[in-house]
Amino acid sequence: MQSMTSLGNTFGRRTLLRSGALGAGALTIAGAPAGAAPLVRRRLELPSGVQSGDVTTGSAVLWARSSGRGRLVAEVVSGRRRRVVRGPWAHEESDFTAKIALDGLTPGREYVARLAFEDEHGHRGRSEVASFRTASVHPQETSFVWTGDTCGQGWGINPQLGGLVGYRAMHETRPDFFVHAGDTIYADGPLAEQVVEPDGQVWRNLVTPEVSKVAETLREFRGRHRYTMLDDNVRAMYAEVPVVAQWDDHETTNNWWPGEVLDDPRYAQERRVDVLAGRARRAWQENMPIADPRSHRRDRGRDRGFAPARIYRKIARGPQLDVFCLDMRTFKDPNTPGLEQDRTRILGQEQLDWLVREVRRSTATWKVISADLPLGVVVPDGPVDQESLANRDPGAPLGKELEIAEVLSAFKRHKIKNVVWITADVHYCAAHHYDPSRAGFTDFDPFWEFVAGPIAAGTFGPNELDGTFGPEVVFRKHAATPNESPRHGNQFFGHAAIARDGLLTVSLRDLRGTVLWSKDLEPQRR
Repeated sequence: MQSMTSLGNTFGRRTLLRSGALGAGALTIAGAPAGAAPLVRRRLELPSGVQSGDVTTGSAVLWARSSGRGRLVAEVVSGRRRRVVRGPWAHEESDFTAKIALDGLTPGREYVARLAFEDEHGHRGRSEVASFRTASVHPQETSFVWTGDTCGQGWGINPQLGGLVGYRAMHETRPDFFVHAGDTIYADGPLAEQVVEPDGQVWRNLVTPEVSKVAETLREFRGRHRYTMLDDNVRAMYAEVPVVAQWDDHETTNNWWPGEVLDDPRYAQERRVDVLAGRARRAWQENMPIADPRSHRRDRGRDRGFAPARIYRKIARGPQLDVFCLDMRTFKDPNTPGLEQDRTRILGQEQLDWLVREVRRSTATWKVISADLPLGVVVPDGPVDQESLANRDPGAPLGKELEIAEVLSAFKRHKIKNVVWITADVHYCAAHHYDPSRAGFTDFDPFWEFVAGPIAAGTFGPNELDGTFGPEVVFRKHAATPNESPRHGNQFFGHAAIARDGLLTVSLRDLRGTVLWSKDLEPQRR
């Protein structure tokens, strides 16, 4: 299926490079008899564009999907330096995706990577450019955007409204990178060609077979990711803005946990969540520019089997910023009312220890923790159970709250300063300030949590807050009615900018990029 018609927007020098100087030429065959009909060879295409991701001071991951079996080749240029890197073969077992992990990059440099696939005969197909800038080892101005929740609640790509225009708004801020804080797809949310909104307007979705039902097979999960990449806004942004990807629940199914068995008649082929999550994780990993466990190997043959990449990880962005991505799904205990006296898992001990250790080791001015679930927002799973760690009890930590209490206490004990939490998930935007003077649990230092989303899904909210960690709503904006469509503009993303002197400015913005609220945070010095 072809993507919708391009909106014709340009985004400066990088786009000029991509669309002009690095276009692929036609294939010619030497030695053909005079007057003979030209031999036509179907060249390999890039149906989902190109991406870069997890860009640090000295490394990056490049990603692309081929239209057929081929080997990913990257021509990497920075200034006068040029090198050609041949990556793995893309084939049916990888959904024709391939990645190249680059290392040994120079900090603080602009890189242009021309990506293409070559066939078994060495003929190279169409090329596109992924551009990025490595983080500097010196204090420099830097910025990033974050959000979550793409193509959910029945609201998909609407070509009549320009497609997923929230991605265009984020792109226009010219960030150094983008954090997708989860719900990168909605595998459990079928899309119909038309949706009649409460006011009578008709929302018209672009629809493919894989998005017309809940995803159960690997092919259907993969189709959900392919669907998002049909959008011109997404492809344009991903070609120029490195992605830091996380997952949450809707990459698999709503509010899931390991070991769950679904009671949902829509799932006719498979109801074991562990089976669905395995397929979902493979499709997610294939489609995200995150390093694979085998990326350091020179795999010249076929895929030797899927190995899950670790989702929780640190992205080192120089002396001003470290980003810590969490995985609050893989190790999660079942959803319950959350009132257990003993600690239950949302991070798991290994991830908890990693988070405390790595944040403690960080020498960056700002430590940004990107969580796929909020800390103090009540997220119900039915009439009694809780999806997030908040449990509606404002007293001492219970259940999953005990893990977060341990993290916050460790930060205080080790005198860790300048920790900020960001998240999405709840489909509205908010700024929450947490303070022990208001809390049922007091062994922590005050901190901020910023919530931003959805970017292309139904808008809801606001949710109730749990008082255990003393959250206060400083700002929030939400839908006028539940599951409000993106047409009304209440789609949200966050923008964070760090000045050379360390001042962090966080703003919450809407579908058009309008700043709704902003806060300057001065770094605390030890």
